[in-house]
Amino acid sequence: MSTVESRPLVGTGINRVDGPRKVTGTAPYPMDFSVPGQVYGALVQSTIAAGRIVRMHTEAAETAPGVISVLTHENAPEVGTGPVTVLGPSPAAPLRNDRIIHQGQHIGFVVAETPEQATAAARLVRADYETAEPLLDLQDPRAEHVTDPWGMDTSRGDAAAALESAEVTVRATYTTPDNTNNPLGLFATLAAWEGDTLTVHDTSQWPSMVRTTLAMVFGIPESSVRVLVPYVGGGFGAGLRAWPHVVLTAMAARVLKRPVKLVLTRPQMFTSVGHRPHGVQWLSLGATRDGVLTALDHRSLTSLSMEDNDFEPFTHGTSFAYRCPNVITQDRQARMNVSVPTSMRAPAEAQGNFALECALDELAYTLGMDPVELRVRNHTDVDPRNGLPWTGKAILECYEEGARRFGWSERNPEPRSMREGNWLIGYGMASAMFPYFATPCMAEATVHRDGSAFVRSAATDIGTGTYTVMAQLSAEELGLPLEKVRFDLGDSDMPDSMMAGGSGLTGALGNAVHDACRRLLRSFAELAREDDESPLKGVNPDDVECGDGRVFPAGRPDRGESYVDILARHGLPQLTATGGSTPPVAEELGMSPAGAYGAKFAEVRVDADLGLVRVARVVSAIDGGRILNAKTARSQIIGGTVGGIGMALFEDTVTDPRTGRIANGTFADYLVAVNADIPDLDVVFVGEPDRGTPTGTKGVGEVGLVGIAAAIANAVHHATGKRLNRLPITLDALL
Repeated sequence: MSTVESRPLVGTGINRVDGPRKVTGTAPYPMDFSVPGQVYGALVQSTIAAGRIVRMHTEAAETAPGVISVLTHENAPEVGTGPVTVLGPSPAAPLRNDRIIHQGQHIGFVVAETPEQATAAARLVRADYETAEPLLDLQDPRAEHVTDPWGMDTSRGDAAAALESAEVTVRATYTTPDNTNNPLGLFATLAAWEGDTLTVHDTSQWPSMVRTTLAMVFGIPESSVRVLVPYVGGGFGAGLRAWPHVVLTAMAARVLKRPVKLVLTRPQMFTSVGHRPHGVQWLSLGATRDGVLTALDHRSLTSLSMEDNDFEPFTHGTSFAYRCPNVITQDRQARMNVSVPTSMRAPAEAQGNFALECALDELAYTLGMDPVELRVRNHTDVDPRNGLPWTGKAILECYEEGARRFGWSERNPEPRSMREGNWLIGYGMASAMFPYFATPCMAEATVHRDGSAFVRSAATDIGTGTYTVMAQLSAEELGLPLEKVRFDLGDSDMPDSMMAGGSGLTGALGNAVHDACRRLLRSFAELAREDDESPLKGVNPDDVECGDGRVFPAGRPDRGESYVDILARHGLPQLTATGGSTPPVAEELGMSPAGAYGAKFAEVRVDADLGLVRVARVVSAIDGGRILNAKTARSQIIGGTVGGIGMALFEDTVTDPRTGRIANGTFADYLVAVNADIPDLDVVFVGEPDRGTPTGTKGVGEVGLVGIAAAIANAVHHATGKRLNRLPITLDALL
């Protein structure tokens, strides 16, 4: 399948079409919605991490002002279990029994006339517990281990023997903590029933999944559920599940026969909507003295909650990152009394890349070799897992252009050799990759009698620019000016879409939009082919093009007619077509679908006396395939870079080792990168359209974060001579 040629609109860095609504405050986010007669919910959460509830004390709350109902496991209606999705099983239904498996677990739901009354009454609910000793240490020998649950462990060659005989080896342990997604917009749900029909406004990155989940949980047809998500105030992976609070809100609305609205508090966001899992990784490299990898052994142990099966394969990307004949990757999970770990921006690859790229940097120093040259020397143009060429991989160009823009050649390779006053200066780099991911996706395109177009799909725009790039692509495919095209999303009644996650939406949805628009163009051509009055009579529908709102034979824009004329002559108000996309299969393509690639270069300054680390600049050279909008794509890389700086230097969700309580569950205590921490960020895109899909795109939402933590850690080593393998990098570790 060939890629389409770039046309004037696609690739242009136009402003976001939804920008005016956002900057004027008129974009409706989930917490902004209200309906007549609604009441308000508030969560009651457990104060222990393990044990069972002996008795719930709800009397004081039930008699508090404005309180309508208090639901607990003692009186909540039984509901079903949600589906198994491509991301794993749904979370367990809320209020099922008296078992407590993590601190902050939902054990009650108070509904009152106002949010203040609901919050005040929730504080009056008490529980008597029978406590148990919680499992809170990742390496506690009592913890149940889950091994290779998704069948993604890999092995080729004999890594153990190759390590034993290697001329040079590097062995290291890497630790990454829990990080919490913390989107700016608090998660909110508004649920309203009309008989057996449910309408939900929800903070979600996947409306179609929420619809399916609620239908299964409440035993109603999917057609009876509508999920609306026109805008999302950030997600970073937290919105990829229908969390228990969503079910609770819909449950209360059904019981009370009134609409119920819930807005989580910031502390509740730390225990209710997932977090990046804590993990330890053990990595061993074997190489020849001239820097050729001969062995790679990468293993991980990560946190898993007691009743969930989320999987973050930290080591999976290592299996195909470089050319190496002897590789083993293994992932295990330890069940702990913690809230559910789940996807956070660049899931698994952010952590796995940190270990791999730091180990490669250490190998480069051991060999006395330039870290860029080491990576070039072990580059592979084919997928090591199947021997097929990649659909697109321009990482060599990323190294070259990134190093040039950064001034990598000016680096003195000796640690602690570069200094400015009391600041030690360090240069570090890392490769970046996020694997290809997509699921089936649908879109619908319509051209109206006035010549305008309406294209839609049940996707979400979590700030990535989906509204904008899909409007651009639709306009190009239909040959219309951008102002004549409207793209809409965020409604589960629209054609099914994949989630806004895994860097997959732009590719999957773009291909579906491409297909829908091509089918619509063909429908116009088929109408005209049989029309004696049309200049397109007899023209093969496969041989037409479009432009300026007109359909014409390929290469003959002077011969043809407008959409408006075709519709008018046939007495039609509009014409509609539905299209879809499915992920490419390597064996059918003869190529392995490639994700995005990049090279990250970072300069840090470290105070020689205080150990303070400041990031001075970052250069990101990215192979993102065909870029649909240079401005929104660059924004994605910048946003990912900021998240990577936070991962490297600040973010750490601290859990009390005795009680399981999150000790820093507010923005006053949980550190994130702010403007003062962020230097000028340089982004450059290289490479060609990807050969695996008709639109040639790759997602860039995740790859912006991957590699940043490793590049910063490697720069800190260059500045100080200290090799730090634990995140975040804090001043006490450098003193």
